[in-house]
Amino acid sequence: MSERYADLHIHTHYSDSTDSPLDVVQKASQAGLSVISICDHDTIDGILPAREAARGAALEVISGIELSSEYDGKDIHILGYFFNLESGPLVGKLKDMQASRVLRMKKMVAKLHELGVKNITFEEVAELTKSDAVGRLHLAKLLVSKKVVPSLEMAFERFLAEGAAVYFPKYQQTPHEAIRLIKDSGGIAVMAHPMLTQRDELIPALVGAGLDGLEAYYPNCSMEIVNFYIHLAEKHKLIVTGGSDAHGAGKFSTYIGKSYITSERVAAMKERAGVSL
Repeated sequence: MSERYADLHIHTHYSDSTDSPLDVVQKASQAGLSVISICDHDTIDGILPAREAARGAALEVISGIELSSEYDGKDIHILGYFFNLESGPLVGKLKDMQASRVLRMKKMVAKLHELGVKNITFEEVAELTKSDAVGRLHLAKLLVSKKVVPSLEMAFERFLAEGAAVYFPKYQQTPHEAIRLIKDSGGIAVMAHPMLTQRDELIPALVGAGLDGLEAYYPNCSMEIVNFYIHLAEKHKLIVTGGSDAHGAGKFSTYIGKSYITSERVAAMKERAGVSL
């Protein structure tokens, strides 16, 4: 891969990946990427370690985050880029989001106990992440390792998917509120993997709330789908982003660099954000 490409959706072990920031930087460098963004779920703890690991390398690490939100019972994830890492409403709200994740996981574990699955504790789940951004994938891994289910897919189908036996919603905020948090912190807001969310009818209203872009480039999607969202972004005068959504060994269907965007699209993001090129 040439040096002109960027993967702007990568997770670390500060949320639900198995990769450390150093692992991410090494894999990105091996893939020939020139720009990456750490977009952990509801935490920014992995960004500065990644920047430190990339010091001296030809690799730019853009600030990023994947915020949880919900609309009409449906999870909608909003990616943020170029926001203020040190202060602002987003940084202040993250503690509330992580506290909500902890409470949610405790409820899930308690529900499992009610259903007779008593060989899993919250403490075991929490050990699988380096922050308080504990999530369903951590619990799914334990369900597999303790042979409650044979696979991660079965863990979600039986227990953890929306509407399943032990599902509880995350921090209660709308995508409009998530967008506003990012914008009020100096960043740009992007709808994550719209082809998975399947709520395209919300996009015009989210544009009105300040949405800046759509994540059109996403792993394992046909070019027909990618082009559909590129055209939808153009229709609403939005920028186009993309990334692998890599989770280390947590997702076998993708890896760092599997999906990427060009440097021209990164430049368009920076222009939208008012960041010097």
